[in-house]
Amino acid sequence: MSRKTSRIDMCNGPILPGIIAFSLPLILSGCLQLLFNAADVIVVGRFAGNESLAAVGSTSSLTNLLVNLFIGLSIGANVTVGHTLGSRDEQGTRDNVHTAVTISLISGFVLIGIGILFTRPLLVRMGAPSDVLDKAALYLKIIFIGMPATMAYNFGSAILRATGDTKRPLYFLSVAGVVNVILNLFFVIVLHMDVAGVALATILSQCISAVLILHCLCRMEGPCRLNIRRLYIQPARLRRMMQIGLPAGIQSSLFSFSNVLIQSSINSFGSVVVAGNSAGANIEQFVYISMNAVHQAVVSFTSQNTGAGKPERINRILFSSLGLVTVIGLIMGIGVNLFGTPLLSIYSPDSAVIEAGKTRLLWISAPYFLCGIMEVIMGIMRGLGYAITPMIVALSGACLFRIVWLATAFVWFPTQNILLLSYPVSWILTAAIHALTYLYARRHHALFKQPSL
Repeated sequence: MSRKTSRIDMCNGPILPGIIAFSLPLILSGCLQLLFNAADVIVVGRFAGNESLAAVGSTSSLTNLLVNLFIGLSIGANVTVGHTLGSRDEQGTRDNVHTAVTISLISGFVLIGIGILFTRPLLVRMGAPSDVLDKAALYLKIIFIGMPATMAYNFGSAILRATGDTKRPLYFLSVAGVVNVILNLFFVIVLHMDVAGVALATILSQCISAVLILHCLCRMEGPCRLNIRRLYIQPARLRRMMQIGLPAGIQSSLFSFSNVLIQSSINSFGSVVVAGNSAGANIEQFVYISMNAVHQAVVSFTSQNTGAGKPERINRILFSSLGLVTVIGLIMGIGVNLFGTPLLSIYSPDSAVIEAGKTRLLWISAPYFLCGIMEVIMGIMRGLGYAITPMIVALSGACLFRIVWLATAFVWFPTQNILLLSYPVSWILTAAIHALTYLYARRHHALFKQPSL
């Protein structure tokens, strides 16, 4: 694909059409990536039973806890590459690209060790039901073996997003997604491999997407071209990448920690409720990923315009994105609730599982646009180069708040409804605080003190 057709000019022209053009391939890419896990859950739910469904579905919060710290660094890669591209610093861009890819591979091998050593003890600490513990541990250990490919794909995608190219990651995931579904069916139905089969199918498909995206980077023209034989880490670029990405990773991991605590509370209701929540969580992620695509667009657009010294576009990016994410969140969130029963029945025909899943969709999917608003404002702050402030706000307004909620409201009223209510309440609180920090940034960031203002 030519450079002209695969990249979006983020520093010139209308903003809303650009954000939509940037976000749409990301939405499709994210949905395909979610189909990796959804295919796992659907296949085991239909062909291996509720225990296998609960085993696969209940692992997502723990996987995110261990992985998100490293995935956060890819946000640092996106922002730093965006800044150097916006300021036309070719050597800086080359250094950022090679540093990011090198770190992705190192992170992946570190995660293999962490996953193999700690997944089972952590599942025990989470109170995973005894009838799903062995299968959940086996599934996770296999998944973590594929982490180098997962990290390479995520960092490579972040680099392409920084250039304005969101189409090719979609194409690569399309290929990998088809392979994943075919292998899922083959390993589970034909070879009767149960959860091991869906895990193996997932990591093989992730290897395909990683190889494709690294090949793409190696064939690119310009400063983003990757030389896979000469990978290196440029210390100054790594420090800047970590300054931006590490707080984002810590934030995501601690968010996941609060979700692990909530998952532990869900586990206390038994394997049927766990299975229903697993199915509901898979459906709601399609809503989230659509809004998160707008968040990623905000980070990329803001970082490039910051590097190019164009403060007049920042507010327009913010308000265009807030409107877009609200529309997406309301349409999809209400939609999955209206069609909750047929959607959940794809995962399991059990009526009790479906009812538990519908309860989750009501409290999380319907008001999910609030989470989108929160993430858009946070994306503006990250694109401007702020890292610590969004992290502190998010951890206080969401993570800490949910922990307090578990220790108070859920203890007083130990029901699934009260447990899940913590999500929309925390989104409202955190979005409000993020908005105040953005107003502060408008007054103090060097970009907004330029004479042109």
